Amino acid sequence: MNLAADDAQSKARIAAFLEGLQQLGWTDGRNVTIDYRWGAGDHEGIRKSAQELVALAPDVILAGGAITVVPLQQASRTVPIVFGNVTDPVGQGVVANLARPGGNATGFTTFEYGISAKWLELLKQIAPRTRRAAVLRDPTLIPSMSQFAAIQSVAPSLGVELTPMDTRNPSEIERSLATFGREANSGLIVVTGTSAVIHRELIISLAAQYRMPAVYPFRYYATGGGLCSYGPNQADAWRRAAGYVDRILRGEKPADLPVQAPTKYELVINLKTAKVLGLDMPTSVLARADEVIE
Repeated sequence: MNLAADDAQSKARIAAFLEGLQQLGWTDGRNVTIDYRWGAGDHEGIRKSAQELVALAPDVILAGGAITVVPLQQASRTVPIVFGNVTDPVGQGVVANLARPGGNATGFTTFEYGISAKWLELLKQIAPRTRRAAVLRDPTLIPSMSQFAAIQSVAPSLGVELTPMDTRNPSEIERSLATFGREANSGLIVVTGTSAVIHRELIISLAAQYRMPAVYPFRYYATGGGLCSYGPNQADAWRRAAGYVDRILRGEKPADLPVQAPTKYELVINLKTAKVLGLDMPTSVLARADEVIE
């Protein structure tokens, strides 16, 4: 897992996976044994864990994000891997193509890059006065940079000036948003990446402190106090990943199992946060919302 053991998202994803496994007849400690390793965004620790897990010669490894899949593949090109959420598995070299992965890994993607443009469109719908937006990204990740490019492609037509900011260091996040948030008509977009998930509470609190309307990629940002989110249900991907683990345990190969995209994107609005920010949420946005937090 790319996150820490005590992270609420780690618990939610593992719970969904175990539920899916149990429905397929697998119970940890009865007919399957599960070993856990927690990364907490530590690249060196993840590389070490990848080597440890491969040395155990498991039947299959479930991996969270490219930050874990890439070190696993560096450690072994034969041990089967199922990933729960990788944004661009082809671009990151994890699979040869989506329909026929061709190697030892397959799993579930999180985003089409085009979806990222909708985050800025949503921000403008919710806060029409927004003239400048900070985009929190990880410059070391291909998907993070590609999502920024997708946002950038629609920024001129929406009259918004973008400012990229790194998400890897908490003090850097705090310093950058403090400077940016002091100017009027400023907004925030957070793209995908492990570091943003790890620092999500800090990011949400800073957006509130500087009264910046913000759009996030996953539901748990909105339920954690963020203004709104638009993206796939990540727990669902982990529940579906249990199906691929089941098929591999029964003899199928990752190379033959197509990478699957999300089945649904969810729009979640936090009205409590909107009221604190003094925003009147447009009825057109509320009508499209899958969930409204009051």
